[in-house]
Amino acid sequence: MFAPAPSLPVSDADPFALDVLRDPLPFQADLRDAGPVVYLRRYDVFALGRYEQVHAALTDWQSFQSAAGVGLSNFRYETPWRPPSVLLEADPPHHDAPRAVLSKILGPRALQKLRAAWFRDAEALVDQLLANTTEFDAVTDLAAAFPLRVFPDAVGISDAGRENLLPYGDHAFNSFGPANSLVEKGAPRVAELSGWVKAQCARDALTGDGFGAQIWVAADRGDITYEQAPLVVRSLLTAGVDTTVNGLAAVLYAFATHPEQWARLRENRTLARTAFDEAVRWESPVQTFFRTATRDTEIGGATIPDGKKILMFLGAANRDPRRWENPDVFDLGRNPSGHVGYGMGIHQCVGQHVARLESEALLTALALRVESLEIAGPVRRHLNNTLRSWESVPVAVRLS
Repeated sequence: MFAPAPSLPVSDADPFALDVLRDPLPFQADLRDAGPVVYLRRYDVFALGRYEQVHAALTDWQSFQSAAGVGLSNFRYETPWRPPSVLLEADPPHHDAPRAVLSKILGPRALQKLRAAWFRDAEALVDQLLANTTEFDAVTDLAAAFPLRVFPDAVGISDAGRENLLPYGDHAFNSFGPANSLVEKGAPRVAELSGWVKAQCARDALTGDGFGAQIWVAADRGDITYEQAPLVVRSLLTAGVDTTVNGLAAVLYAFATHPEQWARLRENRTLARTAFDEAVRWESPVQTFFRTATRDTEIGGATIPDGKKILMFLGAANRDPRRWENPDVFDLGRNPSGHVGYGMGIHQCVGQHVARLESEALLTALALRVESLEIAGPVRRHLNNTLRSWESVPVAVRLS
């Protein structure tokens, strides 16, 4: 076992304990207060909880690689449970071509073609929901329902089996943590779900006009290889649903608990995009990611030995009072740009523009119809080793 330097703060806390996952804020505050780098003895990793060090590590891919895995498992010594992601678990030069292809396909200009249709779909979903009730679950009825309505169509996968997307993503993000009860819970379906996702990534399984087809056309052009193409499609299905669902749940929960901010949005609907980014900062749907030191590297006054893992707490960085004024407050008057909820640097979330468009469409549709919303019952978290998720957020609305 590694022997930390006497000056390095050491913690025996378990950030993946179920009670910590349920409410990570006290642990994150302790982590920030302990120092810029803290050694987590239980997992033999170096934890970063302050914004300055998390941002620095995210942007220094030369010193802290993703290719050895962005979870606790170290691909230098362990075999991953599925082929590594050609985006998330790769570094230049192997990362560059797939990233360039997907950045173009998912860029703001390309998404303009979907904007009107997604706004219509959001209005239709909201109208259908509110025609029957003024009390509903913001998670299942909106945050999950809308991405599952529009995103698989945009990728170009068939209707059959879409219910597999969330369980597959849930297990994929759980697998970035330790082999705890959350990983064990998903293990029985790994082969089934992985097989289904792999089948959706084949060229002949995709429609001819979606993101997936465009990825295969990029292979025809030689921008990426034919071996990379299905893995790039898989990255959309792995990371493009759960993260957006939890981002939408976060912003809806934020508004249900901050009625004055909902009033601000209704007065100025151009704040919809700011609201989503502020919710991603405030709630941080993606809480953690690992990197691996490529050499003995100094950060925050500590030396990370070659081959050791660092654990970056994105959620802790996004509430660091050293970076943010009143960080625990959800505030549409804040400029949330610079948050690390999408990562930062060359691995920053390539699908963030998709998530922002989905949120803008849904919030705009709600703001047109709903004067106020409030929590209407007990809220329940869905626990995940990487994601800050909701299982249920009951709300009651008053229509305008």
